[in-house]
Amino acid sequence: MELSEETGPRSLPSLPLALLPVVLTLGLLALQLFYYGDFTPHIPLICGLAITSLLGVLRGMTWMDIREGIFHVIHVSMPSLAVLIVVGMIIGVWIASGTVPTLIYYGLVLLNPSIFLAAAMILCAVVSLSLGTSWGTIGTIGLALMGIGAGFGIPPYWTAGAVVSGAFFGDKISPLSDTTNLAPAVTGVTVFDHIKNMLPTTIPAMLIALTIYLIAGYALIEPNETVFGAIEVITDRLDQQFVLGWVPLLPAIIVIVLALMRKPPLPSLFAGVLAGALIAIFLQGEGLHDVFAYAQSGYAIETGVPDIDSLLNAGGIQSMMWTISLMLIALGFGGALERTGCLEAIIQAIIGRVKSFAAVQSSAIGTAFATNMVAGDPYISIALPGRMYAPLYRGMGYSTLNLSRAVEEGGTLMSPLIPWNAGGAFVISALGLGIMEGELQNLLYIPLAFACWTAPLIGIFYAITGLFSPRATDAERQNWEQSDEDVLDLKDHALADTEAG
Repeated sequence: MELSEETGPRSLPSLPLALLPVVLTLGLLALQLFYYGDFTPHIPLICGLAITSLLGVLRGMTWMDIREGIFHVIHVSMPSLAVLIVVGMIIGVWIASGTVPTLIYYGLVLLNPSIFLAAAMILCAVVSLSLGTSWGTIGTIGLALMGIGAGFGIPPYWTAGAVVSGAFFGDKISPLSDTTNLAPAVTGVTVFDHIKNMLPTTIPAMLIALTIYLIAGYALIEPNETVFGAIEVITDRLDQQFVLGWVPLLPAIIVIVLALMRKPPLPSLFAGVLAGALIAIFLQGEGLHDVFAYAQSGYAIETGVPDIDSLLNAGGIQSMMWTISLMLIALGFGGALERTGCLEAIIQAIIGRVKSFAAVQSSAIGTAFATNMVAGDPYISIALPGRMYAPLYRGMGYSTLNLSRAVEEGGTLMSPLIPWNAGGAFVISALGLGIMEGELQNLLYIPLAFACWTAPLIGIFYAITGLFSPRATDAERQNWEQSDEDVLDLKDHALADTEAG
């Protein structure tokens, strides 16, 4: 039983009833995306929110109670929405300051096209690990890498896959990341123990991705006069349009230094906006009002080279509004599902049917992924399964480090692979993949983000074999008692007695 602040004690809906709004919403999404070919999931998600709310009202809840749940989830995710706004400003201002053009220029001059994809993944991993934000990495370094990839003639979905793999790897194991702190918080383990326990899946996944990107680089790129001629055209035009050099790189350096000093991400990113604005004004000769316009509506330029124009006409707060509106709706839908008990009812039904540790671990990963798909929010996909599954792990005698890894991989890593999720929507907007304009082939970045989806598969393999699946230590059990943590009594549970070891 749950306690609702306004309606008092209430029971959870039955499993078929809990699944009803989920199935109907996924059906509407499928109709919109695949039948009509319209990549705007906003209205299907609003319909899902309305269906879920109606279900809650029919079961005796008040609209005010449901509304409170909706806005609670939105409130929790407001820092992420603020990051989106600042990243939009960064993109516009850093193009005007010459930061992004300088990165593209030197990337085209210094990088070997054949190793570009592997280098892009590694660079994004290092920057994301330092910043603690995959979104900040994608919106800055990732955008520049998309320009370099275009100069090399690499399909944008390959570059986007490498950028996403690296950026979300760093986010996953950075102690500065919000999701890396959320997963251990809801499962009752320490941040650094959580990071250490993720390495057995993270390192193999990155090595697999690195190997594939190296092979693909040599297969995709055949250096010839045409490629080098296109690169020369782009670099010459960038050199004509912008003052290049080390000074335009200062905004990026400042953001990375502030991150290494463990300053909060949002002020650090905004410091990058201010530094970029000053350089745009005093080095590139832009006016103050122009810089304001770039931060608001994005940078605008006509170089006569379509590849450059398509890359540099980007950024601004307004460029993020499609993503922000989608996030608000998806978060509201997730909040309605959580408040009405639908998500909890589904998770409890899963917990009641699993019969082995491998099944529990696989279910935790799958539940985090499914919550990501339905609720559209990585925070719910980590927090809700983390809370619900933790007593089961304790009852089985397994460390909840297994659970924190499971929800991180099903939540953080799978978020950018779901186009209507907050992570996926941001990737599509920030990297300029043009999905809303009909360039649906760029959705191929999803299977090409190898590090994101191989890590959960490796985690499931470990659960089946028992590798890297720690049992609870005496110290951990003692901590459960001292903290009065919930421990599921397995006497009447489907799990065998031997699992409770």
